[in-house]
Amino acid sequence: MAAVNDAYAKYNRNKIMTASPAELTLMLYEGAIKFCNVAIIGIENNDILKAHHNIMKVQKIIEEFQITLNFDYPIANDFNNVYNYLIRRLREANMTKDKAILEEVLEHIRTMRDTWKEVMRLAK
Repeated sequence: MAAVNDAYAKYNRNKIMTASPAELTLMLYEGAIKFCNVAIIGIENNDILKAHHNIMKVQKIIEEFQITLNFDYPIANDFNNVYNYLIRRLREANMTKDKAILEEVLEHIRTMRDTWKEVMRLAK
């Protein structure tokens, strides 16, 4: 089993190292969605630590998006406002372990991911 896990890790590392910036952004969106879902499961199972760690992973991804904004473009201010809102909601969800807040955040992230996929499609 260790060989399978090692091969999988090697594949994922290679996938990341060869991805374009657009593909990396998509991977981050996918990761945020996955971690948000895991956090929801943690709350449902009363696994507070699992919920906390995964909410923090989502928050770090959103923070990464935020710090890479290019404010030379006016739209960056709109994205910054959305990211601030999501971070605020993630902090609230983490403090209260409120599944509904995470479901709301998840909906926003999925919308952003889907929009990003469309941008990638149109750019080809």
